[in-house]
Amino acid sequence: MPIFYQHSINETTKLGIWKIEEPEPFFLEKAPLTTQVTHPYKRLQHLAGRYLLSYLFPDFPVEEIRIADTRKPFLHDEKYHFSISHCGNFATAIVSSTNRVGVDLELVTPRIRNISSKFLSEAEKNYLQDWLHLPALHLEMITTIWCSKEALFKWYGLGNVDFRRHLRLNGMIAFHPGGWLQIPFLFEKGAAVPLNVMARSFDGLILAFVYS
Repeated sequence: MPIFYQHSINETTKLGIWKIEEPEPFFLEKAPLTTQVTHPYKRLQHLAGRYLLSYLFPDFPVEEIRIADTRKPFLHDEKYHFSISHCGNFATAIVSSTNRVGVDLELVTPRIRNISSKFLSEAEKNYLQDWLHLPALHLEMITTIWCSKEALFKWYGLGNVDFRRHLRLNGMIAFHPGGWLQIPFLFEKGAAVPLNVMARSFDGLILAFVYS
């Protein structure tokens, strides 16, 4: 059973990463295919993410998941708040019975530089210049900011977010034990909301999550 990583954030909130190595029938035992996903590998990612929900909380009603107009999956009764992400051979999910959540998973690749102007403000670009003398770390930090903003976007869940204007780095990144980074952001769509994203690297794979 390839649970790649598992983290109990608190008594009501859990997170996990699943390394996808099983065929569809394995996941279908606990994660029925409720949407039309035609591409075989995307279908496998879809199933693995939903399987992980029930792995983290065995009573999670996977069959009751609905998709909002903004494409955010949700439970009508909000028994659990949850977020799912897929990347390559990995799926991640965060589940909470008390807090809104968002999660994202990204591979570190040079391609992120080509789109960085779409999500980094000038202030954020200047802040990241401190890592320019270490190209590999600089690339990882750009990916971490992108991953963090994707997690915040999922936390919000209503779409129409400008990643440069509405999601802004709000202070210094703090380094925590175990490889975790605490990244302060200000979500500024309507009333300004300060939020901390937690992120870490798994050898070229970046995980970021937020709960509030």
